[in-house]
Amino acid sequence: MVAGGPGSPQEGNAKSKGVTAENPNGIKMSDLSDLDLGFKRLKFGDIVAGTVVSAGSREILIDIGAKSEGIVDHAELEKMSSDAIKKIQVGERILAFVLRSENRDGNVVLSLARAQLERDWQDAEQLLKSEQVFEAQVAGFNKGGLIVRVGKVRGFVPATQLESVFRKKMDSPEEHVQVTEADLSALVGKKIKLKVIELDRERNRLILSERAAMRDLRKTQKEVVLTELKEGDARTGTVTSVADFGVFVDLGGVDGMIHLSELSWTKINHPKDLVQVGDKVQVQVLSVDRDRERIALSLKRLRPEPWTTVEQRYQVGQLVNGTITKLASFGAFARLDDNIEGLIHISELADRRIQHPKEIVKEGDALTLRVVRIDATRRRLGLSLKKVADENFSGDVTDLDAPDEVWPDAGTADQSDT
Repeated sequence: MVAGGPGSPQEGNAKSKGVTAENPNGIKMSDLSDLDLGFKRLKFGDIVAGTVVSAGSREILIDIGAKSEGIVDHAELEKMSSDAIKKIQVGERILAFVLRSENRDGNVVLSLARAQLERDWQDAEQLLKSEQVFEAQVAGFNKGGLIVRVGKVRGFVPATQLESVFRKKMDSPEEHVQVTEADLSALVGKKIKLKVIELDRERNRLILSERAAMRDLRKTQKEVVLTELKEGDARTGTVTSVADFGVFVDLGGVDGMIHLSELSWTKINHPKDLVQVGDKVQVQVLSVDRDRERIALSLKRLRPEPWTTVEQRYQVGQLVNGTITKLASFGAFARLDDNIEGLIHISELADRRIQHPKEIVKEGDALTLRVVRIDATRRRLGLSLKKVADENFSGDVTDLDAPDEVWPDAGTADQSDT
């Protein structure tokens, strides 16, 4: 008998140990772990993907590649809305959160709600790392700020991080702005741009900022605008600040400045006489200094220069409305509705002889006047108060005497070429 052959003692020992041709090592199935059998070794907190095998109102079975199917039991389904449950279809690929690696029936216990929450936290962490700006809808508010949900994660926007409220109250210094419940309530339901600035999962803390998001967006917009903007462009902007020397206009992330001399073809006392903070204005780009991030703008150059069309708009003998702006020994200046100023010579103020215009008019008086002479080349408009009642005026007044330097529009023509 050959040692180890059929019927030998060795063959009997081998069989007792489970050694066969198909299992030469004699390993029992019960001794193999899930990993040895090619199944996933799952633990609490794992996020797994699987295919829905059955979907009912009391339980959902999911094939997750384990030795038994995963189950979403009734207790977990109660945490989901009925609409969400109805949307789950057999054959659908779905993510699930492992609650227990095995229940008494050998199934992996799963949660769909926790999986979504876990994924949302991961998404929030990615938003923090990438510093990405995103848009979300305001779900509610409390006295400290806004509540915004990032998926199922509750995020909080402190009132101090609300750009929209502060911009709405831009006329007040920022440190004096009081954010009211009415301000916060008005934002509920609206979508705002946000950025994650703090995240602590252990404390269930997710802090968001509209201000940081808008700062990043403006920086990006500024780079784009500075790259695209060129001399001669016409743009629409919003007045952000009014100073003695000019006006600042937001062109969409970058401010340009309109110098006082570029606001109007006619002389104005102060920029605030023409524009206010928040006004939408059409401007022309005069120059772009990309290195210094400075943009020079003009408001007047997109409008016709008034003196080039004055002879089309006015005729000698026409009655006009004017406001007295300045008195001098030789007469009074009056501004018409289109901001052109004319001179009422002292001889045209009254039928009697007077020593000074203040005997008849004062600054701020609104009067009806008659046009008595037009000199578009020299930018001169002669007006008369005493001839308003003279319906038979023949246009025989030629006196526009006044030193050149005192005329409101002196030098305006030269400014237009700068």
